[in-house]
Formats: sequence, C-alpha cells, structure tokens
Amino acid sequence: MDERRKGATIGTESPKIEELLQEGQGGRELEEMEKSPSREAVSTARPALKRCLGGNHSFCCGIQITVCPDRSPRPEVDPSRCPTSYKENSPQEKLLLAVAENFHAQYSHLYPERKPLLLCPLNECGVPKFVSTTLRPTLLPYPELYSWEGCASFVSDFLSLEPLDAPIDPPKQLSSPTWVLQTRRGNCFDFSTLLCSLLLGAGYDAYCVSGYAVKEMCLLNQSHHECPLLLNEKKEKTEEQNSPVKKYSVKPPKDLCSGFERMQESKQQAQAQAIILQRQQEMERLEMEKERPSPDPLLGLWVHSWVLVLSGSREVAENFFIDPLTGKSFPTVEDCFVGVESIWNHRNYWVNMQDCRFGCSEMSYDLGDITRWEYLLFDPWGNPALPVSNVKASADLVDGDEDKVRFSLFMPPSWVKRIQISEQDMEMRYPGGMKVIQYRKARLEKFAPYLLNDGLVTRLTTYKDVNCIQPITMKEWFQHRQDYLQERQLTKADNVTMELFRPGRKPHASLSTGHRYVTLVPETEREMEFYSHARADGLAKRVELPTEMTETFEQRTDFLYHRHVVFSRLSETSDQGQRSIEKVVERFHRNQAKPASEDTAERVFLISEGRIQVTYHSEDDRIIPAWLSFVKPHDSQKQPFTSDMVSMFQVKAHAFVRAIKCDFPVALIKLGAILALREQEERKIKLHISIYNTARNEKARTHREMKARLAKEEQVRREQKELDYLAPFLAKLGDPETLTRQEALQLRSDCLTDLKQRLIDKANLIQACFEKETQELQLKQQWYQKNQLSMSKEDEATYLAYCSDAMFRIHVLKLRLSRHKDKAPQKYLALEEKLRRDPRLAAHLC
Repeated sequence: MDERRKGATIGTESPKIEELLQEGQGGRELEEMEKSPSREAVSTARPALKRCLGGNHSFCCGIQITVCPDRSPRPEVDPSRCPTSYKENSPQEKLLLAVAENFHAQYSHLYPERKPLLLCPLNECGVPKFVSTTLRPTLLPYPELYSWEGCASFVSDFLSLEPLDAPIDPPKQLSSPTWVLQTRRGNCFDFSTLLCSLLLGAGYDAYCVSGYAVKEMCLLNQSHHECPLLLNEKKEKTEEQNSPVKKYSVKPPKDLCSGFERMQESKQQAQAQAIILQRQQEMERLEMEKERPSPDPLLGLWVHSWVLVLSGSREVAENFFIDPLTGKSFPTVEDCFVGVESIWNHRNYWVNMQDCRFGCSEMSYDLGDITRWEYLLFDPWGNPALPVSNVKASADLVDGDEDKVRFSLFMPPSWVKRIQISEQDMEMRYPGGMKVIQYRKARLEKFAPYLLNDGLVTRLTTYKDVNCIQPITMKEWFQHRQDYLQERQLTKADNVTMELFRPGRKPHASLSTGHRYVTLVPETEREMEFYSHARADGLAKRVELPTEMTETFEQRTDFLYHRHVVFSRLSETSDQGQRSIEKVVERFHRNQAKPASEDTAERVFLISEGRIQVTYHSEDDRIIPAWLSFVKPHDSQKQPFTSDMVSMFQVKAHAFVRAIKCDFPVALIKLGAILALREQEERKIKLHISIYNTARNEKARTHREMKARLAKEEQVRREQKELDYLAPFLAKLGDPETLTRQEALQLRSDCLTDLKQRLIDKANLIQACFEKETQELQLKQQWYQKNQLSMSKEDEATYLAYCSDAMFRIHVLKLRLSRHKDKAPQKYLALEEKLRRDPRLAAHLC
C-alpha cells in the first residue's frame, strides 16, 4: 500500500483514540492505528503534495466584513424531544470521529496555509457529528421530488437563508435535515445537506461540496441576473423565428423590380440599422457599467456549499452543479464557483488535491484518481467512484499480504431520523406562503395555491430601469380558477390587458382561449381568440374596433374563413342602442366539389347602398374570376324581371341580405354576453377545489366524516349484538321479561347439561377418529407383512409414506384428545361461574 495514502488516513494517535483504548472500544482497528507512521514520516513521504491546493487560500487581514441580514432569533432545540442518536454518539461514530480528528491533524500539519476542513461540526444538540452521517438519503412519495429539478426547486422555495456567521470560514454547526425542515431556515451548508439527502434518495450520484463562490451567490443576490421566465420567453421567440423552411414549396413569382435600386435600398437600411444597433450597444454598455458592482476585496474567500451531481446514475450525461439557494443548475466550468476544498456523500469524504487558482474549469471529478482526491475511508467495495483496476489491485494485495493492508472502517449509518414532509408543507412551500425574488429589471412573486382569493400563484413585473421604479409589464399566472383563467398580462404603456384561458369553459360565450382588451366596455378595441374545435360556428379569432369587427373561422362546412364587418357609429338616436351595419365582406376557401365558376370566393354586402357583389373562384386556366353584382330594388320600384334572373340571382340576393341582418345582431349579443360574463367572473372570483383535496373540499370532508361516523356506529352495534348464550334456552321458555327461581335453576341446569353433552360428543368424535386411524394402520401393516417379499421399491416407498402420514395423524389426534380432557373441566367451571354472575340469574342463584 502506498505510504502516502496510508499516512493520510491514519497518522499518529490522538487523545480521543487513547480514550477509546481506555474504554476498550475499537478492537483491532485501534491496534492498527497505533502501528501507523508518525507525522514526520508522513511529511517526508509526500513532499510533492505540500503545496497550496483546493481553492484560493490566501488569508484576509485588515478587512472588516459586515453582513447585516434581517432575520429573527433562531429557535432553540429541546434535547428532551430529540432521539438518542441526536444527543449521543455510538461506538462506531466515536471511532469515526477519532479517525477524522487524526486526519484533520495531519492535514493541518501538511497544509498549514489551507483553511480547516469541515469534518465534525456540532449538530443542533451540541454533539459533534461527522458530515457524511448527517446526510439521510430519503425518497418521499411525491412525484415532484423524484427529479433533481423538483428537489432543488423545493429546497430553494421552502427554506429561508441565514448567512454564515463568518463568511470566509466554514460553519461550526451543521443541523440535521429534520431540524432544518422544522425551522425552515439554514445556511448554505444546511441547504446542500437537505438537497443532497433528497437527491441520494431519488437515485442520483450526489455530493455536498465545500468550497468558494462569488459574493452574489453566497448572499443570494440575483439582482444582476436575468429572470428565468424572461429567458424562457426569449428562447421560445427565437425558436419560432428560426422555424425550418419546407423543402417542397411553391416558387414565388418573379420580382420585376430593379436589382440596383433594391441593392441601394438594402444598403441604406443596413446602414440605418447599424447606426441604431451601435447606439443600442453603447447605451447597453453604459448601463452595464452603471450596474457593474464594485470590486470585491474578498473575491475567492467567500465560503459556500453546493451540490455536485456526477454522471452515470439516473441517465445523467454530464457532471453539473446545483446551487441549493436558487435551485438552478450550472456546468462544472461556471465562473461563479471559485474553488473546491472537499466533497462528501453518505459513504465517504474526499479532499481536493487539485490546483484551483484559476477556478473549477479544469478540475477532474474522477474520485478514483488518488492523485487528485484524497479520501478519508478506504472502502473500495462500497465506493462506486473507485475504478475497477484499483479494486482489483486492492484485492490482490489483500490476498498477497494481509499484514501490509490497513483496516477498512465503514461509514456508520446516519444518525438523522427519516425525513418527512407533509402534504401541507408541500403545498405551502414558501415561508409564510409567499416569496419575492428581485432580478435585473424584474420582480418575481410566488404564492402558494389557495393563499389568495383570486388564485394567483405567480406574478412577474418587468421594469424599464435598474432601480425597478418604472414598470413595463405585469404578468400573472393563476391556478384552480373556475373561470379557467390561466394567465393575464398587463402592458402599462398602453394599458392593454391580455388574458389566456385553459380549455373547458362552458359553451358559447365562454369558449375563449385569449382576450386582449383595454377595458370591458363595448365598442372599444379588443382581440379575442377561441377554441374553434369546441365551437359550432368554428370561430377562431375576433378583432373588434370602434367601427369594425373582423372574424376568422376554421374548418367550417361552408368553407367560410374570413368575415369583416363595418358598423356605423352608435348615436343617441339609434334604436335599442345597437349599431347598424354598413358593409360586410366574407371570404371562402375553395370547394373542390363545385366548379370554380359556381364556387363563391368573396361576398361583399354594401348594406347602405343596397348592393351585393359576389366574386367566384378563378378557373385554373383563367386569370380573371367571374363576378356578379346585385342591386336591391326599393319597394316602390317594381321593375320587371325575367324568370331566369329571379331563380338565379334575385332570390339568393334577398336570402343573403336576410341572413346578414339576422346573423350579426346575434353575434353582437353574444359578444356583449362574453363581456358581461367576464365582469361577473372578476367581481365574484371562485376557485375550483378538487375532490381529492379533503382539507378544503367541504363536500369531501363531510363525506369522510359521515363514513367515519357510520363505521363507528357499526362497530358499536356489533359489540352490542354479541351472541347471547342463554338465547336458545330463553326461547324455550317464551322469552319472559323476568325469571322465577325455578326458571333460573332450570336455565342453569339446561345450559350446563348442554355444554357437558357437547364436550362428551367432541371427545367421542376425537376418540373415534383415533381408533379408525389406528385400525387402518394395523390393517396396512398386516398387508405389508403378507406381501413384503413380492413388493417393488415403489410400492414399498408408498407404504412407508402412508405409515409416516398415519403416525402423524394419530399423534395429532392423541394430543387433541389429551388437551380436550384437560380443558373440558375448566370450560365447565368457567360456564358455571359465568352463569352465577349473569345479572339475569344472579338474584336466584345466590
């Protein structure tokens, strides 16, 4: 075994080891530790490793650190309510603490310029515990906590951050995940311990990391970062713009414009765009300089803890970091992580031996490489990070020379009790039910479901300035609303509101998926989108202006896809406050079942002029479509028409006009109904409560309580309807309400006689079965005596099996008969005593 590795894990004897020896604990492991080389031997055995590694280790002198968080006093733990493992250490834990102290002594001797390692901090009860045993891998019964995204999001939302007392030193206390969940607060090491426990339980190869990060990450300052929701929106817009071009498409018509003029125009546009872009870049540069924070004198010294997830488990392709304070993932080459001191999981502890003066970008996370990572416990079989070659080499060494192999100390089980998270905590995941995060030019507010009466769960407000004074847009997300409102966006500049709804709203007026408006007052600018597949008329979109309305249809049987209506302005003298129609334009898709000359492409109704224009689709070999024009005659004018004109045009023309006059008032009424419904829904907001939410669903809770009450009543009824042993004998007497002394004595005598007879019958039945089995066995034995010379081996084996079964049955019957004879007198006396104490017979039998 390599002397360098041997000295790094064992070293000299420490005071705790002497105490363990005096107590007689540790056995052979402590004897092996006594034989290990001294510190001087270790120091000379590894001169090449005595350098500044594992992070930026320069010590800060003369710099005053001031951290003034707004936090309430930390609650104190009651040791009497804690399990024994929280207040005491087992013998195996004491041995591990001794090994860790010895390891840390050698580490401090070899690397005096490096900061102390976080090995055995105190828990909430003031007891030193090894950091690996503080991890408690737990898989909780929530689908959200089976992915790393859900676990990280829950930890960052559920807990409140307490900055480290000394931001450049590791903490002296590391609380258990159960206490952190109970108090809902902790430092970055508490965050990472809880997150790593959940990830290990979910099957990830996760490790807690103790290292250094930038100031903004350590203090959870995200005011210089973009909001993730805004980044997702930008990404979606980019994907929409970069939509793939179809391979097969119709060629556009030739452009007959001058190429030189087009080139000159494009050059002018490019120059104008370049000037605008240069101005924008200059403004952004000046703005970034204003936002740039002042130089940090403690850069590289801010102590931080995060989680490392290695590839391999749960189909993780690449290693990555998770910041438990924000719940975000980062690649291992991210600049915000400055250095790594050590990592650990529930099996082992590793110290980083790599140079981190240039950050973590060039670090290797092959924990089996002993030149880069120094492990505490030698456990190749329980350590998945060690390569197979190292395991085989260790096995060969054990087989070759057992005296040269040091002992292997395994990690004790976790002293933390199982992590439990209630459904109420999962739902009210934010401290106080809400959480506010300040981003760059954005403010994100998160609310627990059912906390607000309007069902609001998320609100994102974007601002024009860095100080977040001038708002631009306010976007809100809702859940569990009975009106199916899902999202609402308000633009402050033009006061335009955009609403999005989930599918499932009630018919006609409620089948809208989106509503863009300034106010709900009619005759104002608005835009509405509908789920066309859920409507009978196939309406997909409606755009309304004060004097115009445009409708778009999808998948109609009459092939109508566009309708544009022009209204007259509403005047005080209008009948019933309704606007009159001046013009209607309808467009239709091509119907291949009809000839093009008979398939209508566009209809224009000029109501004010009393004229209708019909344009048909053009033929494949024609460039000009056919069209017709109808002039509606006045009632006073009776112009003669031919029979052909009446059948083809006149009748249809009047039918068109009647359809238009009947259809649009109905559409306007439906539009008014939609606006009135939205006003009513906003005045009386109701939330939908699932039948499975028994805490809030009054009907479900009443049903559950009723079922519990009925079950309890049924149990009481069963207890009251126990079998009455005197019922058959009272029936013979006619069920009298009161008994005489003679009747009571008769009941007692009949009851005892019946029991005595049943006991005798049972004994006779057992005796008869016993005699029958014995007689059959004797007959079988006699048959065997006569035929044993001519029997085959199979017949003999069958005979022996029968004899074995028969002897077993005879033995059982014999035991049952003996037990029955012993218990029969006891049953008789017990019944006699029960009759004497029966309230119906006690007065007559005393």
